[in-house]
Amino acid sequence: MQQPIKLAFQPEGIMIPVDRILPLKKINPRTKQTKKYRQIKASIDEVGIVESLIVYPENNKSGNYLLLDGHIRLEVLKGLGKQEVLCLISEDDEGFTYNHKVNRLSTIQEHFMILRAVEKGVPEERIAKTLNVNVSKIREKRNLLRGISSEVVELFKDKRISPEIFRVFRKMKSYRQVEVAELMIATNNYTVPYAKALLAATPKEQFVDQNKSKKPIGLSPEEMARMEKETEIIEKDFKLIKESYGKDILNLVLVSGYLSKLLKNGRIVSYLSNNYSDILPEFQKIIEAVSMEN
Repeated sequence: MQQPIKLAFQPEGIMIPVDRILPLKKINPRTKQTKKYRQIKASIDEVGIVESLIVYPENNKSGNYLLLDGHIRLEVLKGLGKQEVLCLISEDDEGFTYNHKVNRLSTIQEHFMILRAVEKGVPEERIAKTLNVNVSKIREKRNLLRGISSEVVELFKDKRISPEIFRVFRKMKSYRQVEVAELMIATNNYTVPYAKALLAATPKEQFVDQNKSKKPIGLSPEEMARMEKETEIIEKDFKLIKESYGKDILNLVLVSGYLSKLLKNGRIVSYLSNNYSDILPEFQKIIEAVSMEN
């Protein structure tokens, strides 16, 4: 029976007095002069804490908490005279590898954060100042998902991708947007050039504006048609490979395990070495390859 997955944090954050949070390291005074520190200070001053501090209860009844992540944010809060802050409670005190567990804001998460701030009445100018960008960038981020399929939003919700990707997607109909998004995820390629290449290979009838030219400079209509056909074939082949990949890996692991048991038998190794010297090294390569993958 599969064991339940243990959450790294308690699901709900709690407000904790700032003076009850004990940092695990000191902030160098020179850190306060850096651009990063000033940006964090401006962000907290303008819109408050976006990313909660991560703490772990001290191993006694003092009511104190050890700070695992957010040392600069805590220092800023103290400087601003804040009395308490929303924190997430970690289930372990593993501070050294904590950052591997953090999901930084994705492009879509940032979009929703800006929308929430605007809905709460925060002026765009203040948000721009906080993120150290001009107001036009904030408006661009606010309108990021206009014309984007809800399925694509769900697929890309935790991906850190360029906003330019969504400008490319707006030129395609919803079902083609989903196809392209799935292909980008399957290939783990979220670059703008790749998105544009998939756009170029999109049939005319799958464009929002079918009268708009999509022909890249230097390509004839015949070359475009051939490119579309080849891309369609590649997409189908890739999906077939993706479907069979898990089964193939499972078979490889089973075969490797069986070979590993065989080669632990000295008599079998001796027999193979004397009679099938060309096969024995190949068996060993299979075992080593799977071992390295694991």
